[in-house]
Amino acid sequence: MAEILIVEDEFSISELIHRNLKLTGHNCVQAFDGYEAVEILKRRTFDLILLDIMLPGIDGYQVFHYTGGAPTIFLTAKSELSDKLKGLTMGADDYITKPFQMLELAARVETALRRARKTEHGFALGDMRVNFESCQVFVKDEPVDLTPKEYKLLETLIRNRNIALSRERLLDLVWGYDFEGGTRTVDVHIQRLRQKLCLERQIKTVYKLGYRLEAAL
Repeated sequence: MAEILIVEDEFSISELIHRNLKLTGHNCVQAFDGYEAVEILKRRTFDLILLDIMLPGIDGYQVFHYTGGAPTIFLTAKSELSDKLKGLTMGADDYITKPFQMLELAARVETALRRARKTEHGFALGDMRVNFESCQVFVKDEPVDLTPKEYKLLETLIRNRNIALSRERLLDLVWGYDFEGGTRTVDVHIQRLRQKLCLERQIKTVYKLGYRLEAAL
């Protein structure tokens, strides 16, 4: 779990980001203008900051000077190359242009956290335990052999836990865009994970969509 500051003046966007990141296990604090963000940053530190540029009070570029070197992803409606270069030159880790898909934002958040070595190194659910650094999986402390695709599918479900993922999305994330097989491949691998890891109740089938790994926050 990471501590994330969301600096976004549009309430609906801030709430959407907050809800989705909370579902993936992160703890979020929200600020709705530049001055509020600065006051929060003076009091505490964060593992990651999602920072809008066009803010009331002072803009995101000015707020960035108060981040203390924390990994930062700029969120903005500006798409001009000069704006992107300015943010990245200042030291931001990433830059995402509105509107964006939440899955894309979640992926970029995890990438930034991994680079900063702040993301989780392991995960436990029921009798299952995963060590992400060694890519090992255990059930009741006994190692379980997974194929590379089974492990990647499991990690993808964990990273996106409590979020429904379509079969097509799982194909893209695990097998890649150029995979020529059908979505039946996903069903087969899900069934194997359920059996090998005793996750029959935790890996839920989402009707007419795909699958969701349910885990307590």
